[in-house]
Amino acid sequence: MYKVVFIREGTIVSVPEGMSVLEAEIRAGLKPDAPCGGAGKCGKCLVRIADMLSHGDTTLPCEAIDTKISSHDNIALSCEVRDSEKTIAAEAYSQPVRACQTKVMADILVDTFSSQTKEYAILTEGYLRPVTYHPGLSLHKIQLEKPETGDKRSDWVRMTEQLTQDEPLEQIYPDPALASSLYARRAESTEWYAIHTDEKILDLRREPGRICFAAFDIGTTTVAGYLLDAKDGRTLAVESRLNPQVQYGADVIMRANYALEHGIEIVSMCIREAVNGMLSILAKKASICTEDIFQVSVVGNTCMHHLFLGISPASLVHAPYTPAISARLTLRAADYGLHVHPNAQLLMLPVIAGYVGADTCACLMATRPDQEDNITLMLDIGTNGEMVLGNRKRLVACSTAAGPAFEGAKITCGMRGAAGAVDHVFYENGNWRYTTIGGEPAVGLCGSGLIDLVACLLRAGMIDENGRLESGQADPQTFVLVPPEDAGNEQGVYLTRKDVGEVQLAKAAIAAGIQLLMEELQITEDDITEVRIAGAFGNYMNPTSAGEIGMFPRSLVGRVRSIGNAAGEGAKLALLSREELKMSEKLARSTDFIELAALPEFQDCFVEQLGFEEV
Repeated sequence: MYKVVFIREGTIVSVPEGMSVLEAEIRAGLKPDAPCGGAGKCGKCLVRIADMLSHGDTTLPCEAIDTKISSHDNIALSCEVRDSEKTIAAEAYSQPVRACQTKVMADILVDTFSSQTKEYAILTEGYLRPVTYHPGLSLHKIQLEKPETGDKRSDWVRMTEQLTQDEPLEQIYPDPALASSLYARRAESTEWYAIHTDEKILDLRREPGRICFAAFDIGTTTVAGYLLDAKDGRTLAVESRLNPQVQYGADVIMRANYALEHGIEIVSMCIREAVNGMLSILAKKASICTEDIFQVSVVGNTCMHHLFLGISPASLVHAPYTPAISARLTLRAADYGLHVHPNAQLLMLPVIAGYVGADTCACLMATRPDQEDNITLMLDIGTNGEMVLGNRKRLVACSTAAGPAFEGAKITCGMRGAAGAVDHVFYENGNWRYTTIGGEPAVGLCGSGLIDLVACLLRAGMIDENGRLESGQADPQTFVLVPPEDAGNEQGVYLTRKDVGEVQLAKAAIAAGIQLLMEELQITEDDITEVRIAGAFGNYMNPTSAGEIGMFPRSLVGRVRSIGNAAGEGAKLALLSREELKMSEKLARSTDFIELAALPEFQDCFVEQLGFEEV
């Protein structure tokens, strides 16, 4: 066993010989960013490392592991870490190495300089269709009075009959533990407040107090959480963060494979702990206790859904890629480790197919294209591109493996939407301009900036129809947008021919999906009245740039409307209206799923969409 000292975090962890530094970071609870899942391909997990050699009461660094140190590359680091009342102070020198490919073979110091905490731009707002407020949770004032002689009704029946006076309810199932307390409660007071659903009493209180809901959209990359007041449905607080599962891979396949190889529990607990942390923050913002939360709704793609529930994702990574379970679920939140009221319910919306999940169902709930005569196209562009096309006559859905390029993975200078990310690029009259998130010095390209840059290079004639890059700069296969001297990092911000190829693969997958859905409905792009873009990438993306690179037909650019985090809004609707919650099952089951990979024409269509049209 060796000690690994993370100097920025002030954390020490003991790990067995041969464990990777990335695994040591995970063991230390640091939640590193590893888009490739530790395969050594993305280069996003860079760290600086120095070996430590104990000498008396002092711990000093010596040569770095797996790297040759040259004096001009030395970077002075300092740390002060408490370990058994001793302070370790040292200067460590090392070149950056990939944490996933570097093994722990001695006591080491680690500087996680490349994965410092950043402020990410996470979308939480979305389009919410107005509905009548009719939640599945109710509060009723009841009387626990002594029965009259000759009344053979049980205490439970006499209590629950009072709950049906306002509206007819399904049978409220007897709760032996609660029934056991009714005699003692009656002696304490005859007036109580029942918090209940159509089928279950969740709590009896002397005072009504605060009653709240929580809704979560668990995306592959980010998590958005909302706290709602059960009295009127208004949003009390919002919280968001990166999905900590990114340390196990950027896309769902990597994450599912990690869970199958290392155990589902580690990946499930990771996201549940994140949700619990968000619940605490939401409660604090609204000045309530987490035990005041009685229902929690969760949506996510099918893999996120399965991993949250601790369901094996094996069926999702092997043909024919079906979910293990797809029905709408009402579960006991405590059984899944959520720190809310002990009897709170966990509501899981239904999934549509193996790679069209509950988040897509939630988007449909928020927009309800099944109620419209006009044909609409809904796109949710992320590591997986889900889309639904149609109207009240028929809805068809598919999923395309767009890959994590738009999230920054596989792109040399790619990054997520954080401070310093180039989010928009402009090319006018031979001049280049760009903006960054937060106005900070440029350190990388996020998805919207990447799309803009490729579109501008096409417009400037520097990328041809096959994706060949001729920048006219020192390296013609590389275009430097921000030189090192103007950037917030050492290498600047640039695009390579390989990066253009990654964009081609991602945009072709989405374009092929749209084309094949139109063929399935026997319509053309002229029949589509509106394109609804859901999710953060779609919210910040320039539709004109997306049209110019061929992500969707250019004729649709003027019909694009961003609907924000529609999945999060659908998760709210599940709490705000019992009718909408019940309707989610019908929506999921009536939406036809098209397995693109099974279509004989898919490969030809995909190859066709790889090229660029002349701008």
